Amino acid sequence: MAEEDPVTTNPAHYRVILENELVRVLEYRDEPGETTTPHVHPNSVMVTLTDFQRRLTTDAGERDVEMSAEQVMWLPAQRHAGANIGRTATHTIFIELKGDAAGDVDGRVLGPST
Repeated sequence: MAEEDPVTTNPAHYRVILENELVRVLEYRDEPGETTTPHVHPNSVMVTLTDFQRRLTTDAGERDVEMSAEQVMWLPAQRHAGANIGRTATHTIFIELKGDAAGDVDGRVLGPST
């Protein structure tokens, strides 16, 4: 789903900071009130660098998440759009897995898991 790659769909927010045959590492930044268009993440590890609040949306519904800085969370493969609904900027790192480890997008999954 190259057309739903977040670096392509939302280049103002996502940038590649490292890529090899096993992983791709993305940096994500936004400001309060900013949104992203629908995009796909493979199975990933998310590292939060700031505190933030987001609303994640899929065709199946939405979920509000509040994250603290310096958390490391698993992000199952998913398709969503997001909105910064808090008062602080979002700054995160995504370590996306490739190949068989990337997983399949499940429309019932939304946001990080604990």
